Amino acid sequence: MIERIAVTLGRCLLGLYFFAPGLSKITSYQAMLDYMTLHNIPAPGLLLPLTTLLQIGGGLSLMAGYRIRETALMFAGMTLLINLGMHDFWNSYPETDPGHELQNFVKNLGIFAGLLVMSTAHQIPQWRLVKS
Repeated sequence: MIERIAVTLGRCLLGLYFFAPGLSKITSYQAMLDYMTLHNIPAPGLLLPLTTLLQIGGGLSLMAGYRIRETALMFAGMTLLINLGMHDFWNSYPETDPGHELQNFVKNLGIFAGLLVMSTAHQIPQWRLVKS
């Protein structure tokens, strides 16, 4: 029983971790676009809407328990790419704090680890809103 609760709660929290920022990208679209441009992310006008859709859809998917393995692996890859491109603490940018970027980088490595674990937990008993 405790395993089912832990895995379900962890999956839902990981889903929320992506869903909420996905929603916030809609309301702070220009600021996020500027941040991506500052960090020299290629094609931010294409990648920002794509990231927003993936975060919202994938976050809902994880919370519902649908296609857990695929969604977790997609978010793991996305997290690594975001870490390298947007939390590059080794570079200096105006109005950014390298210490804060390092903190985000390390935090995202923890999220990456959780996503890897979640990608293997799809067969562990857990509560789901939908069947995969």
